[in-house]
Amino acid sequence: MKRPLASQQHLFTMNTNLAAHTYVVTGGGGYFGFRLACTLRNESSRILLFDVRPPSAVLPEGVEFVQGDVRDYAQVEKVLQGADCVFHAASYGMSGREQLNKKLIEEVNVQGTENVLQACVALGVPRLVYTSTFNVVFGGQVIRNGDETLPYLPLHLHPDHYSRTKSLAEMRVLKANGSPLADGCRILRTCALRPAGIYGPGEERHLPRIVGYIENGLFKFVYGDPDSLVEFVHVDNLVSAHVLAAEALTEKGQHCAAGQAYFISDGRPVNNFEFFRPLVEGLGYSFPKLRLPISLIYFFAFLTEMVHSVVGRVYNFQPLLTRTEVYKTGVTHYFSMDKAKAELGYDPRVYDLKEVVEWFRSRGHGRKHAASPVKKLILDALLFLIVGALILSFLPVVGQ
Repeated sequence: MKRPLASQQHLFTMNTNLAAHTYVVTGGGGYFGFRLACTLRNESSRILLFDVRPPSAVLPEGVEFVQGDVRDYAQVEKVLQGADCVFHAASYGMSGREQLNKKLIEEVNVQGTENVLQACVALGVPRLVYTSTFNVVFGGQVIRNGDETLPYLPLHLHPDHYSRTKSLAEMRVLKANGSPLADGCRILRTCALRPAGIYGPGEERHLPRIVGYIENGLFKFVYGDPDSLVEFVHVDNLVSAHVLAAEALTEKGQHCAAGQAYFISDGRPVNNFEFFRPLVEGLGYSFPKLRLPISLIYFFAFLTEMVHSVVGRVYNFQPLLTRTEVYKTGVTHYFSMDKAKAELGYDPRVYDLKEVVEWFRSRGHGRKHAASPVKKLILDALLFLIVGALILSFLPVVGQ
C-alpha cells in the first residue's frame, strides 16, 4: 500500500477518533469520494464506495468498491444495508458539456438523492452528510463574505440545471432531518456542505481540462474585473470538513450539525486567473496579458450552448466555456467560514498549487518545445475572429 501524500498526513491521524462504523460514499469512484474513503478507513471500519465507475487509483486495504447507480433504488438500498453514515457526494452536470444534459442531471441529482433519503429511512441509517455547492445561493450576483443566512437563489433564476437541481436536493436533504427511521427508535440526522471549486494533485475534472487548454494554445486571454474574487477548496480541507460534519451529527457531537448547511473553502478569496498563474507558469507557459470584458465571453458561451443544443446529439463537443462557468470564474463571490469553524471545528490548512504542478509534470505535462508556427498562426487567427465577431455583435446595426 502506498504511503499517503504529505498533505494527507494530518487527515490520517483523524482515524484514531473514528469509531467502528460502516460508511458508504456515493460518488465514491470520483476524486473526492476516493480521497474521503482513504481518510475514513481504519482497522475496525468498513468503507463502501458506491458509483457507476470504479476509482482510477488502487483501492487501499479496508475500502471496497460496489458498482451501482443512485438512480436505481434497489441498488441504493442494497449498498446501504448496515450503514451507520452515508456521505452522499454523487452528482452529475457540474461543468462542461455535462451541464447541458438536463435529463441525466435531474435523474442523478434529484431522484438519486430521493433514493438515498428513502433508503436511509427504510434501513435505519442515522446520519447523512450531503455534498452540495456554493451555487445554491449564487447565480451570477456579487456576494462578498456571504454566510448561511443567505436565502436560496430562486429556482427560476439558476442559469444551469446543475445548480437548480443541487438546490432542490439540498432542500430535500435538510427537510428530511429529524425524519423517524423505520426501526421506530431513532431519527435521521442530516447536514449539507457547500464547497467551493475543488483542487489538489490528481483532481480529474477541472484541472486536466484547464491544462489541456493551456497545452493546446487556447489559454490566450483572461476576462472580467482583475479585482474579482472567488474561492477554492483543497480536497484535503474538504475531506476534513466532511469527517467533522459526520462527527457533529452524533450524540458525542451533540447533534450540532443536524439540519444545518455550511460553506466550505480554504477561506482565502483570490482572483480566479491569478489562482491558476502558478500552474500555467509552473508548466512553462506564459500567462496571458490580454483581458476581455466578461460580457463578451458570456455572450460567446451563450452562442456555444445554442450551437450545442442543435448539434449535440450528433457531435457532443466540449464547449470552451459555459455561461455558468463564465460567471463562476469572473464574478466576485466568496463566503464566511465562521459557522463551520464554530460548529464543526473546521480549520482549513494552507495549500498552494505546487503539488498540482508536480503531479502534472510527473506525468509528462509541461512545455518541452515551442509550438508549431502553423498551429500558433491558426489559433491566433481563430482568437482574432472570435473576438472580432463578439465585438461586432455589440455594435448598433447601420441604418437603425
